[in-house]
Amino acid sequence: MTGQRKIVVGVDGSNQSEAALRWALEEATAHSDQVRAVLVRARAELLPGTSYAIQPYGRPPVGEDEEYSDRLRTTVQKIRETLDNPPPVIEAVLNGDPAAELVKESAHADLLVIGSHGARLRDVLIGSVAVWCVRHAHCPVLVITNEAAQQLG
Repeated sequence: MTGQRKIVVGVDGSNQSEAALRWALEEATAHSDQVRAVLVRARAELLPGTSYAIQPYGRPPVGEDEEYSDRLRTTVQKIRETLDNPPPVIEAVLNGDPAAELVKESAHADLLVIGSHGARLRDVLIGSVAVWCVRHAHCPVLVITNEAAQQLG
């Protein structure tokens, strides 16, 4: 493949997503590719308006935009410091459903790299972000499992 590829990485603060970012940066360093790290801020879902609601008007607490930007910046810096001469990273904090936003990002990418947290009951019933991305992405998807994350360090 010739030319600079665009690698999009989903970052959520988990060990698997940090391993995904590390893998993408190593790949980008070796092939002069561009890396875009994306953290998706989940929309505040409306909860039933009961006296048992977490927040007034039935909305769960959601962090401020700056908090998410700081979290992404800190993660990217932490991973970049472990590598020799890593490429710059374009950082983006998006709002919405993580799976849907990563699929949208994949439309403008040559590769989507994400971490998988493993199967949970909710994932079996609804579908995980990783499964959704594999099924719907517009480009190839590399999924970093827990086992792979441990090997990547």
